Amino acid sequence: MTAQADVGFHARRHARWHAGEIAFWLLALACAFAFPSRYLIMTDIVRLGLFALSIDLILGYAGIVSLGHAAFFGVGAYSAGLLALHGIINEPLLALIVAGLAATVLGFATSFLVIRGVDLTRLMVTLGIALLLEALAERYSDITGGTDGLQGIEMQPILGLFAFDIFGRTGFFYSLAVLFLLFLLARRVVHSPFGLSLRAIKNNPLRAAAIGIPVHKRLIAIYTLAAFYAGIAGALFTQTTALASLDVFAFERSADLLLVLIIGGTGYLYGGLIGAVVFRMLQELFSIITPQYWQFWIGLVLVVIVMVGRARLHRWVLWAPNWLIAQLGGRKAAVAVPETEGP
Repeated sequence: MTAQADVGFHARRHARWHAGEIAFWLLALACAFAFPSRYLIMTDIVRLGLFALSIDLILGYAGIVSLGHAAFFGVGAYSAGLLALHGIINEPLLALIVAGLAATVLGFATSFLVIRGVDLTRLMVTLGIALLLEALAERYSDITGGTDGLQGIEMQPILGLFAFDIFGRTGFFYSLAVLFLLFLLARRVVHSPFGLSLRAIKNNPLRAAAIGIPVHKRLIAIYTLAAFYAGIAGALFTQTTALASLDVFAFERSADLLLVLIIGGTGYLYGGLIGAVVFRMLQELFSIITPQYWQFWIGLVLVVIVMVGRARLHRWVLWAPNWLIAQLGGRKAAVAVPETEGP
C-alpha cells in the first residue's frame, strides 16, 4: 500500500460514524423528553458546547490559543439582537446566518494579526481584540444600550412556525439542531485533507511549510471558520434569551471555554461538548451546595484532572462497567473515551 493510499485509508476509517457517537446524539435528544423542566439549562449547555466547539477547531486542530474568543461571540450576539430589535431581519434562522457572517468578517480581518505571533503574542492579541470591542460597545451606548444592553428584543417564530416560549422548549430544539448541523460540518472539515494539513501544521509548522502546505492560508481559513461558529453561538444566546449586553464580550466567557476544554479534552470535537455538560453540571451542583464558593470546587476539580490525568480518570470511571461485563461473561469491555492531547 502506498503512503498516499495508507493516509486515505486511515482518514476514511476515522471519518466513519461509530456507535458511541450515535448514542451521544440520541442521548442528547432523549434529554429533551426526560427533563422537560430543564430546557433552559440544557439550552445553555448546547450554546456553550457550540462555543467550545468553535475554539476547539483552532486550539485542538491548529494549535492557536485564544483568550478573546468572546469577541466573535459578542459580535454574533449583538448582530442578532440589532437585526431583531430594528426589524431588519425578522426570521431568526436567516438572522442567525447573518450574525455568523458578521463574526466571520471580524475573524478574517483579525486573523492576519493572530497567526503571525507565537502563543503568548496570540493570547495578548486575542484578549486585546475582545477588550477593544467591549470598550467600543460601551462607548456607543446609543446603539448597543451600554451597560443596560439591548432592551425590547422580540424574536419572531422560527420559519414562521415555531414560536419561542418562556419554558425554553423551542429554544432547546432550535439550538440542538443548529449544533448538530454545524457539528456535521466541523466533522467533515477535520476529517478532510484540509483537516489533516491542520494537524501537520500544529505538530510542526516548519516541516508543514517545507512539504508545500500553505501554513498561513490554512490558519486564516480555520480561524475564520471558528469565528463563524462563535458568532452563531452568540446569536443563539441572544435569540433564545432575548438579551444582549456587554457581558457577551467579558473575559470570563473566554476563560470558561478553556476550562471546558480542560475537562473534555481537545482535538476530537466531542471534547467541547462533553466538557460543556460536565462544567455546567458541576457549576449547578456546587452553586446549590455552596453558593459562595462554587468556583473553588470547580477549580479543585480542574486541579485533580490536571494532576491525575484525563486518561487515568477514564480508566477509573470505566473500571466498574468493565468488571461487571467480565463477571457476566461478556467478551467486550466498555469502550474508553479516546485519549486526547490536553489544551
